[in-house]
Amino acid sequence: MKKILFLTGDFTEDYETMVPFQMLEMVGYEVHTVCPDKKKGDIVKTAIHDFEGDQTYTEKPGHNFVLNYTFADVNLEDYQGLVIAGGRAPEYLRLNKDVLEIVKYFFTEDKPVAAICHGIQILTAANVVKGRKLTAYPAVGPEVTLAGGEFQSIPADGVFVDGNLVTSPAWPAHPSFIREFLKIMGAKIKI
Repeated sequence: MKKILFLTGDFTEDYETMVPFQMLEMVGYEVHTVCPDKKKGDIVKTAIHDFEGDQTYTEKPGHNFVLNYTFADVNLEDYQGLVIAGGRAPEYLRLNKDVLEIVKYFFTEDKPVAAICHGIQILTAANVVKGRKLTAYPAVGPEVTLAGGEFQSIPADGVFVDGNLVTSPAWPAHPSFIREFLKIMGAKIKI
């Protein structure tokens, strides 16, 4: 069974953690959800971000998400892919040196990486987007450009794939986001 490492944290976007986690487990992957300084059984608080016609998204309390693995126990060689959730968590997770080393490892090894919304902030801080084409929540676009990436402005339900990297602007993209990540993971779904 292939294993996927899933980075999340307090005030992650609810859908961007819950839905991909459940979808990936549904198709048979073992998904280890982790957050620095937290252990298996700890929770992260989530936030629900909605698009309600304001100049930016609104934020409401989400669910408590129970982590199923301890961050300190992660052995990177055990994982075939990495998923990074969005929300507010990436703005502080990108300050953690271990998180940045995890991201660098997946890019150095050319393993599949999926990041959504503000999760791309971790990629820019890890200095792995230079020369890459990717998307993110529009407010993160300038960071992509400053980090040497080529920001792709696409609809919120879109996805952009550049080699081993799958990115999307926000949770409305889940069907295409997960479908494209599954493709680069080598999964085949027959119906």
